Parts: sequence; C-alpha cells; structure tokens
Amino acid sequence: MKTLTKTIGLAVAGLWAGIAQAADDVTLQLKWVTQAQFAGYYVAADQGFYEEEGLNVTIKPGGPDIAPAQVIAGGGADVVLDWMPSALASREKGLALVNIAQPFKSSGMMLTCRKDAGVETPADFAGKTLGVWFFGNEYPFLSWMSKLGIATDGSEGGVTVLKQGFNVDPILQGQAACVSTMTYNEYWQIIDAGLSPDDLVVFKYEDQGVATLEDGMYVLEENLSDAAFVDKMTRFVRASMKGWKWAEENPDEAALIVLDNDATGAQTETHQKRMMGEIAKLTAGSNGALDPADFERTVQSLLSGGSDPVISEHPGDAAWTHAITDAALN
Repeated sequence: MKTLTKTIGLAVAGLWAGIAQAADDVTLQLKWVTQAQFAGYYVAADQGFYEEEGLNVTIKPGGPDIAPAQVIAGGGADVVLDWMPSALASREKGLALVNIAQPFKSSGMMLTCRKDAGVETPADFAGKTLGVWFFGNEYPFLSWMSKLGIATDGSEGGVTVLKQGFNVDPILQGQAACVSTMTYNEYWQIIDAGLSPDDLVVFKYEDQGVATLEDGMYVLEENLSDAAFVDKMTRFVRASMKGWKWAEENPDEAALIVLDNDATGAQTETHQKRMMGEIAKLTAGSNGALDPADFERTVQSLLSGGSDPVISEHPGDAAWTHAITDAALN
C-alpha cells in the first residue's frame, strides 16, 4: 500500500503543478435506488459542492438487477458504492477494486426476528428459516453463522436460508422467523406493516461483532496510476464528504433533496426523513478516510467462513488507499 500511496501522491503533485483544474465528468453508480442512504451525494450536487470542485457528476441509481462491480468493470462508472464484502469478493475473482473513501463508519445491517417464532437469542436460530439478501449482501450473514457454528444448508441443528427479496414479506407472512433488515429501511417497513417493536427482537451485526463495512467508494486499481483520474477523485471525495457532513447537520433538508431527485416518485417524505436520521448515525465519526482497524475486522470476518469463506486469503493493503482522502481532506 505504501508503494501505491507514493505513486498516487506523486501523480497528484505532478498534475497540480502543471495542469489547471477544469470541469470534469464523473459517473457515480449507487448500490441501490435513490434514497437517503445516498443523501451526501445528492446534497453535494444540489448545494453546488461538485460544481465548486469543477466536476459534473452523474449519479446513477441502482436496483436489484444492478451490481456495482459489473457496472464499473464494463466502463459504466468511474466510481461505485459497494459493501466491502462484495468488493473484496470481486477483487479476489480478478476485478481489482480499491476503496478510496469510507463515509459509513458503522453498519446498519440487522437480522430482525419475531418473538412469537421462538427467537430471543442467536442460540434460537437452529431449526428456523431465516431470510437473507443475496447479490453480495449474504456474505456478512454467512460469516456470522460460521462464527456461531450454525450450518446454513437446512441440516439438523442448522438454519434454512430463504433467499429474501428486497422486502419484508417473509416475516409478515410467517415464511421466516427472521429477515434481513437495515436500521434505516426495512425494519421500519415491518413496523409500518403493523408489528410493534415489542413483537420483535433485533440482532445488529455491530453488536454481534461481525459487522462489515458498507457503502464505501471503490475505483479500479489500474485507474489510480492516471494523474488526471486521481485528481478528479480527490475533488469528488472532498465534495462528497462535504455533502455528507451537511446532510448530518441538516437531515430533514437532506431528505427533501433526495426526494427531489427521486424520478420514480416511490419515496415518501416521512420515510426519507426517518431514513436520513438513521443514516446520520452511521456516517457520524467518519471524515471519509477508511479506518484500517475497520478494514481488518471486515477481512477477518470474511475469512472466518469455515470450509466456504467469503474470501480465501487476506487481500492485503492494496485493497485500499488513503492517498485520495489525504489529498482531499488536508
């Protein structure tokens, strides 16, 4: 990582010494649809932070059929938002993604269970059906089950994994004892559907010691040898983090900015304001620079998958760099 950092640093210095900044196009691929989960980027665009940095940023919403890694591999984005488990899995498979910034300090992932299904502690998972998101989101869950020593193949003493859609229907319809939820989204869908917090027990991945990093900014490693690209990402990260801190301080206003950018009309003001309040808890404490300890915790969680780990070897420090955030934030 030191070599990569030095190379990028020299690239930045050389560029700034000889080239005046000009307007540059940047395409950002989100991990999911337009919502307050990505408020910082919409705020940065709305408040002119990108424009101040000489950037013309296109924000591309995601969805259930859009994998950020595939988009950037196909040249459809300069930078993508992804969860570190799926990013590292992609890297091991040959797509050299590098984390250049980490706005989310904490994980919002939980397993939410019905008490009337007989679940009060993780020991009660055995024999139950658990709803799990896939498309890369299953990795933290599988690592957690491995840590607990619980099989996920439906065998005796293990759990049956239900491939959960991006909704909470299985827990509402009695198809699963527990479902995957985020603190800022699906949990509240369960509450809005009629169940009360007293009907539920939640297991936050943070509390279980298996939390992995979410919604980091990733680029292709090969592009970090391009001085112009490095400079562009430096300005992008600086403006984006300014947007995130503005969103933390002005959550209701940030939610309204997100709503203005929702071309589908599917989001509601109440839901987005509530979401933004929860998202602010996850970005609090981060200035955008990846904490190496958080990276290591994520890696160790992913390596602990028993006979079927998410990744088979430590990716090393080449999977992340502070060069962009050092230049952007100082």
